[in-house]
Amino acid sequence: MDIRELDRRALATLGAVIAQIGPDQLRLPTPCADWTLHGLLRHQVSENLGFVAAASGVTGDLRAWDQGNLGGDPYQAYLDSADAMTRAFAEDVLDHSLQIREFGFFPGRVALGMHVLDCVVHGWDVAQTIGVAYDPGADLVRYSLKVASQIPTGAPSNDRARTPFAPAVEISAGSPALERLLGLVGRRPAAS
Repeated sequence: MDIRELDRRALATLGAVIAQIGPDQLRLPTPCADWTLHGLLRHQVSENLGFVAAASGVTGDLRAWDQGNLGGDPYQAYLDSADAMTRAFAEDVLDHSLQIREFGFFPGRVALGMHVLDCVVHGWDVAQTIGVAYDPGADLVRYSLKVASQIPTGAPSNDRARTPFAPAVEISAGSPALERLLGLVGRRPAAS
């Protein structure tokens, strides 16, 4: 499996949902606590650019993860950041050690897996917010479920100041893979 191809598809899937956002929807609340749709899009653009900075060797500067600017066209801002992300990881960085936010250093391949997960989950968040169908594809969900199962869950603790997602919620083991994935990252699908 080529992780770069999975990431390109995750970016494209998220982009297809973002393309459906109307300008009057940017202030809607999302499944991400405390974020409007505008805030979530800004977060995703910032994350894309943060991964680009990490791939280019930036360490120790958390401001690199907060550079997203949506300007007057949030969709174009997303497309530009997604293109930069794809170009950054086209280089030979999969085996390099990259600093991912305050979470630490990871091999580029692992970091890219984290990015796939982020795109798949936030694609669902956007789709839920604007009320459109969302189907990232079974292989992207399967891969993201594998990544999510390796990420610490629960509330922050003395040894872990921040977790990447909300605390996990209970989802039936017999639920579809996407619902189980969403539960691991603190989302409660309506069907569960």
